[in-house]
Amino acid sequence: MALWRAYQRALAVHPWKVQVLTAGSLMGLGDIISQQLVERRGLQEHQTGRTLTMVSLGCGFVDYPDALVTNYYLWPAVQLANFYLVPLHYRLAVVQCVAVIWNSYLSWKAHRL
Repeated sequence: MALWRAYQRALAVHPWKVQVLTAGSLMGLGDIISQQLVERRGLQEHQTGRTLTMVSLGCGFVDYPDALVTNYYLWPAVQLANFYLVPLHYRLAVVQCVAVIWNSYLSWKAHRL
């Protein structure tokens, strides 16, 4: 709970920076899930460069939640709930949390041999 409150405070003070870091972190988490849970690489075989690439993509291509890029690449039901139930400044975090599953799939699909 304290971590959530700290996130809320940081988001209120530095919304753009926090959203960029949230997107990058969750893209990286998606790759870690892909490598460790889907591909079962183990820590010795984990490709750190691949994870950092995903983090960079997440940080570099993040957009505010009311913009076209962020809003139309996920499932319509998620977006519908996101727009009607979630305050504006939390929308990117919600989308990115749902997208962890999608990012895991994309990472696995893009890097499978």
